[in-house]
Amino acid sequence: MTPNLSALPSDLIPLAEKQWDRLSPLLESVKPHWPASRYNELLTVSIGSDFVVDQLARHPEWGASLCNAEQLDQNQSLNGYKTLVQEALKQVTDEPSLLSVLRLLRQQSMVRLIWRDLTRKATMQQTVLELSWMADALIDSALEVLYQQACDRWGTPMHVCETTGEKQQQRMVVLGMGKLGAHELNLSSDIDLIFTFPEKGETEGAKRTLENQEFFIRLGQKLIHALDTMNGEGFVFRVDMRLRPFGSASPLALSFAAMEHYYQDQGREWERYAMIKARVVAGDKEQGAQLMAMLKPFVYRKYLDYGAFESLREMKEMINREVRRKGMELNVKLGPGGIREVEFIAQAFQLIRGGRDSRLQQRELLTILPLLPELSDVTPEAVEELIAAYIFLRNIEHAIQAIADKQTQELPTDDLGKARLAFSMGFDSWQQCSEKLKYHREIVRAHFEEVIAPSSTESADQEQQEEGNWLALWNGHLDEAESLAFISDKYSDDPEAALKLISELRDSRTVQVLQPGGVERLKRVLPVLLEEVSQVENPTQTLNRIMMLIHAILRRSAYLVLLHENPAALQQLVKLCSSSAWFADQLAKKPVLLDELIDPRTLYAPTDKAALANELRQQLLRIPEDDIEQLMEALRYFKSAHLLRVAAADITGVLPLMKVSDYLTWLAEVIISSVLDIAWRLMLEKHGCPMKTAGVPADPDFIVLGYGKLGGIELSYGSDLDLVFIHDCETDLMTDGAKPIANAVFFTRLGQRMIHILNTFTAGGQLYEVDMRLRPSGNSGLLVSSLKAFGEYQNNSAWTWEHQALVRARVIAGASGLSGDFNNLRQTILAKPRDLEVLQKEVADMRQKMRTHLGSSSQDVEDGLFNLKQDEGGIVDIEFLVQYLVLAHAEKHPALCTYSDNIRILEVLQAEGLLPEDDAVTLQEAYKRYRAVGHRLALQERSKAMNDVEMAELRAAVTHIWKRFIKADEPQS
Repeated sequence: MTPNLSALPSDLIPLAEKQWDRLSPLLESVKPHWPASRYNELLTVSIGSDFVVDQLARHPEWGASLCNAEQLDQNQSLNGYKTLVQEALKQVTDEPSLLSVLRLLRQQSMVRLIWRDLTRKATMQQTVLELSWMADALIDSALEVLYQQACDRWGTPMHVCETTGEKQQQRMVVLGMGKLGAHELNLSSDIDLIFTFPEKGETEGAKRTLENQEFFIRLGQKLIHALDTMNGEGFVFRVDMRLRPFGSASPLALSFAAMEHYYQDQGREWERYAMIKARVVAGDKEQGAQLMAMLKPFVYRKYLDYGAFESLREMKEMINREVRRKGMELNVKLGPGGIREVEFIAQAFQLIRGGRDSRLQQRELLTILPLLPELSDVTPEAVEELIAAYIFLRNIEHAIQAIADKQTQELPTDDLGKARLAFSMGFDSWQQCSEKLKYHREIVRAHFEEVIAPSSTESADQEQQEEGNWLALWNGHLDEAESLAFISDKYSDDPEAALKLISELRDSRTVQVLQPGGVERLKRVLPVLLEEVSQVENPTQTLNRIMMLIHAILRRSAYLVLLHENPAALQQLVKLCSSSAWFADQLAKKPVLLDELIDPRTLYAPTDKAALANELRQQLLRIPEDDIEQLMEALRYFKSAHLLRVAAADITGVLPLMKVSDYLTWLAEVIISSVLDIAWRLMLEKHGCPMKTAGVPADPDFIVLGYGKLGGIELSYGSDLDLVFIHDCETDLMTDGAKPIANAVFFTRLGQRMIHILNTFTAGGQLYEVDMRLRPSGNSGLLVSSLKAFGEYQNNSAWTWEHQALVRARVIAGASGLSGDFNNLRQTILAKPRDLEVLQKEVADMRQKMRTHLGSSSQDVEDGLFNLKQDEGGIVDIEFLVQYLVLAHAEKHPALCTYSDNIRILEVLQAEGLLPEDDAVTLQEAYKRYRAVGHRLALQERSKAMNDVEMAELRAAVTHIWKRFIKADEPQS
């Protein structure tokens, strides 16, 4: 059957007729079996691939397999390829037969894959995946045959374990790099391999022993010969070994120890880029997994590595020079807007953030690109464009390579070649195809330039001149008078101090011993930074704060690159450090937080509690449950990052005071909830579940109470957490695990684990300082109480101040059922009938003790200072007054027990007629004003003592209301 050729473009008809003639033996064999549609597919394939026509003309017997609809219409699995190869290798009797079988398998599989690709029965993604699976099966099966032959000839490589003395057989591990490693092999790709083996030793079982390395070198040579050698049946894969350590100058196979030593001490930046896609494709997979874990720290740095932009830019410029030198502008892989630029965009973020986000530690490009909107300022629309462009470019690449099975990405220059390529890509003409290709390449180029291209901040002449002046100052090219004159123009508030700060940095030991690359990075960012600092209202003070950060990051100069690559981040840094000493101190202690400055969308827009909880949950899900150290670091980074965000929003006025406290409180709540989950899981794994009652497991019947600022939804920067732990299980029952313990012991250890996770100082700092003194009987009491014991203590033994504290207590994590029981108990205790004279005196006495011990000293008073929190008319006066009114009236006004925060309690007091509206408004405004000033002082790292004059009017108003309700010497009923 001959399909209708008249539908083809006229310049393709002669080619189609020629190809059809060559396929006549095949057509004869399939005539009874093929439907008409299959002939149309063959026509498409014959125009697109001389290779397929050559193979089918040489092997018309393959037509039988092509008659099988499953062969062409369905995907093949990895196991399917393994089975196919293993069945074929049963025919192998010697090395020549191995070469023959491997080549015939490869050519037959390629006919099928090209057919499915050109007819679009397979997507580009399925084609590259199956090509990679086919390669894995061929390499691994060939290696197995050759390994057995090598052992028969040279003996079996062994290693004697130093600790046990046991002998362990050694097998080779083959790493696939590049496209093969990423399951992205193209239709005519070479394969980049690295040969390695676990341990040194020597062979056993042959007349002459070999060192293991020599054995594996010979085995590697045999494998390359089996795959790469060209004979009458073609080749399997062209093999490239140049990506191994030291390239062609090194032995063909290296031990794991040699590999680790090389990458740790001598690995270059481009090798990090290459190792992203490394994968064990053949040999000992279990040992190979251990090797990949050993090499992971080289590829993915624990800190954010913005030097990756610089490295990739240099690599791309090197490629560009090669493209220009060889005239490769028509290359769809290496040319402008080509495949390589899409890869570089994805891999830049993998190198930068992969150490912190395990989702980026994947090899396949199309799994990485969709993650970028969440992790960078690359938009979802940009990702969609990049994916569409990448698929189009890969399809073009395949169409080019399908013609002759040649490793090329060059667009054709002849008319027939252009017509064939356009036809294979589904276009009516080369012009349509070329325009679409140009469209995609321009999009890729634009996104590449935006993400990786050099910064344009130094383009203006004036900026270049300013940079030159700063560098002249830095390099000591200006004498003392010239230096002071220049700096006075920039830092007029205190030029001598500013000049001293710059000189101290330049002359510091850290700068003196910096590597040349680090020095260059410092010189690139310093002029821009110094100029930006000079623009703020307090430049020298800001410079002093930022210099702390510069000293902290000098040894990790990738952070300097971050600031240089992100001018907006540098501007945010200066702006926020100008406003807050606390902010500068946080960054100096944890430079990793610099990354948070990059995206203003997240920096100045804190999320709600549900989004916070979801974000933390997603981050913790990426960490193995048993890796407590990494979980603790993740919690610390999460807290620090969000603390920084809310501070930025606070400093710039984006968030009002109440929202700042809400956010800081939510942050603590979601962290404590996660800490409880982690600690509970660890305890369950070790001891099993505690029993609520006999035979009834707890679920989990444990709550965490927040007191003080946490309970009152009033957390500030650096606030500690007043916590109390409550359970509701019978204490004398045992847990149901392999190592049972009493419930009481279980919950005590649970609380201890939580405190450990929260309190412990790690590389990421401390989560929170925890204060447990508000639990029943304080430090002498049990760490965790049952709800029954807690209620008995509060009813029978608690002091009045402990009931005052209960006013601001609430459940912040744990079981909902037990939370309801606690709330009922709290209301009962707060609503107890009280002798108001006694209550008033006890509140007044406790308040006086606090003023005496914690308020301003006599010297402070003489100096006109006012302690915002403890002095008369301050924050604690308002808090005590609110607590007194709740305890005094909750019996008859249960609504007073609804809330734990002072602002809403004051609203209820007014609504219930217990506090005049003017008093309630005055106290609310004073409380908010005091707290707002407290926030400002905390961000400036100043004490809560301030000039008395600033708050004199508010103090007087609060004191007046206090004295009307509470008189220590003349109690009011």
